[in-house]
Amino acid sequence: QVFSQRCPFLLGPIESLVAEVTPDTDIQVTLSIFELASAAGIPCEVDPALVTALAGHRTEGLSPEEEYKVSCLLLVFVAVSLPLLAADPASLYSPELDG
Repeated sequence: QVFSQRCPFLLGPIESLVAEVTPDTDIQVTLSIFELASAAGIPCEVDPALVTALAGHRTEGLSPEEEYKVSCLLLVFVAVSLPLLAADPASLYSPELDG
């Protein structure tokens, strides 16, 4: 809020970039835009910090036990996030997006 009041000339172009992201946009471009928006305090559809953390833990060459641990941790993340999203009045289920 302070950023939008003090520097609207910086926030406007970032919001325009976020509005232009579509599902057809290249994933690297999308992640770059969302990282910029997240740093500016604009909520994004995808959390760039989570994507970076998951990309750093590629499962190539991991033992099946390690892959199992990673999948369990991802399920725990989803289980913790769902109640928070359900309690958020801005959360909305969209049948077109199946989510």
